[in-house]
Amino acid sequence: MAYHVGVDIGGSFTDFAVFDDTTRSLHSLKVFSRPDQPGAEVMEGIRLLAERQGIDPAEIVTFTHGTTVGVNTVVQRKGLKLALFVTEHFRDVLEIGRLKTADMYSLLAKRPEPLIPRDMVFGIAARLLADGTVDEPLDEAGVEAAVAAARSAGAEGIVIAFLHAYRNGEQEEAARAIVSRLAPDLPVFTSSSTWPIIREYERTVTAVIGGYVQPRVAHYLGSLQEALKDQGVPAEALITKSNGGVMTAEKGKTDCVQMILSGTASGVTGACHIARLANVKRAMTLDIGGTTADVALLENAEPFYGVGERIGDYQIFIPTVSVTSIGDGGGSLAWVDPLGVLKVGPESAGSTPGPAAFGRGGTRATITDAFVANGLVGHSGLGYDAVRADRGKARDAVADLAGKIGKNVEQTAEAIIDIAVSGMFTEVSGLMSRAGADPRDHSIIAFGGAGPMLAVFLARELGMPEVVVPQTPGVLSALGGLIADLKNDFIETLYLDVKPQNAEAIRAGFVRLAASAEDWLTREQGFTGSRTLIYSAEMRYQGQSFELDSPFDPAVLETGDTDVLAEAFHTAHEALYGHANRAAPVQLITARVVVRGETDKPDFPAAELRPVRAEPETMVPVWLDGATVDAAIHRRAALSPGASFDGPAVVLQDDCTTVVPAGFTVAVDAYHNLRITRGAAA
Repeated sequence: MAYHVGVDIGGSFTDFAVFDDTTRSLHSLKVFSRPDQPGAEVMEGIRLLAERQGIDPAEIVTFTHGTTVGVNTVVQRKGLKLALFVTEHFRDVLEIGRLKTADMYSLLAKRPEPLIPRDMVFGIAARLLADGTVDEPLDEAGVEAAVAAARSAGAEGIVIAFLHAYRNGEQEEAARAIVSRLAPDLPVFTSSSTWPIIREYERTVTAVIGGYVQPRVAHYLGSLQEALKDQGVPAEALITKSNGGVMTAEKGKTDCVQMILSGTASGVTGACHIARLANVKRAMTLDIGGTTADVALLENAEPFYGVGERIGDYQIFIPTVSVTSIGDGGGSLAWVDPLGVLKVGPESAGSTPGPAAFGRGGTRATITDAFVANGLVGHSGLGYDAVRADRGKARDAVADLAGKIGKNVEQTAEAIIDIAVSGMFTEVSGLMSRAGADPRDHSIIAFGGAGPMLAVFLARELGMPEVVVPQTPGVLSALGGLIADLKNDFIETLYLDVKPQNAEAIRAGFVRLAASAEDWLTREQGFTGSRTLIYSAEMRYQGQSFELDSPFDPAVLETGDTDVLAEAFHTAHEALYGHANRAAPVQLITARVVVRGETDKPDFPAAELRPVRAEPETMVPVWLDGATVDAAIHRRAALSPGASFDGPAVVLQDDCTTVVPAGFTVAVDAYHNLRITRGAAA
């Protein structure tokens, strides 16, 4: 037998998705996360898979893992004490940033303190011109003095980010060599090798974040590799990446900046798989865990990509699946402000102490407690029986708030749910408007431990036609790692006008990137299978400040037809902004090649549909939409493809609970997805 295991660590639970090659079946598991001891939850999960489901670690042939160690290191500010070497007279690069205030509506808003304070930033005499030519050679004595000063100040690592290094990294590498000679015990990171993007601040802050988290991430990955070996797992660990792909854990030790947002990207990758199976053309993913609600838009089962995602207080400018945090998670706490107004979040109960209903020490009401208090959640064990919801404790927690706002427990619990949905409504509406999308044309793919609990309420408010709940929604992010391809991005700043006389220089830039992509996939990842190269260019009209990534057919590079290349930008600009100026000159700023190695994926066969009206296991009284009503209880495992039933209903399964208000019908499709739509079944 052979098993493929995907793991995703969340704020409350760590999720396991296991695909059995022999039976073609999917197993899943949840264990409590251990922020106090990262990695312990992974070993506990492997132990429980063997104990409860008979999965021999020696038969695990694929192990894919999404980790939050990098993100947590930044958020908690527990990374390396770094020194930063910059071009002389540019010591304020992190302090100035982009001159944006943290809150444009607050006169007292302050930007976060940089990860490297100014007294640890050292100017080095060395200067490149904008085209990469040397204007002033590197002052080696200045580097030596800076190393001595940095060591004296207690630096544990050094980041080097010189002006215009995206065009020529030789001065950074020369400085790195000097540091390595004088202080071989100090790790050294250069901006040109981390992510060589144009714009000084963006390149510098990305390199700083990469250097800040690298030792902790490398230690974690090394410990994971050893632990898997000790457990008898033969598979080489793969790590999910921010761009939706995977790479080897060994590569992740040195290229950790590419995996820093791996968890959210894995969920979207899993949702893309569901969209393909369900034939959903336009979708919004809704991933609600214990702490946040995250969304992404899909078009033809493919996500959108972007740069500038936030990690705590800082942006990082690597390619990532575009995921936006829009609201609160199941563990978000409800509270009453000094004016007597009920609020929800952003503080979360996390996994410890967790919601009051979990009986792990929590006493304050959360969104999950609101559902439990009104009888909508808690009719079976949660998180694979990791916890049993105590309705009495949930009601006690909500009652503390009810007395402050003059409502009964049921009304207060429903108000908590309504506030959470209202906040999501506002954020989704804005996100859809910015993307030029209409929510009435999009389905929701709901996952995470709390996604199916809230999704239908949000769809009802937004007028969205359908909610799709996957077979194992609580572990979809873990499943996403199993179906992700090996993937990496390569860029080079060319800064050329899109004109015939520059056609050869443009072609040569992409040839270099394609060669690097093939080398990464074949030599560094040891991959020999089928691969795809995807070409795009970040272009803009002359005079614009920012670029638009524009995909194009690489055949144009051989023909040298720059008009076709410019048209790719005009088309992308028109699609996003509704207009294009085809008479205006176009500049190509950055060339981009994405390589994708197609990994072996689990095969989920379609089942035969047998239409049948599903009979509920029982009926229970719940408080829903302002009144006590009887809701049907269904077990997810008993719902076969073709089964259907109407709301109000609650669907129970090991990894989550799906709540269906009145006015909606549920049908099970050939891939065991719940398809929830408006109206009653025939």
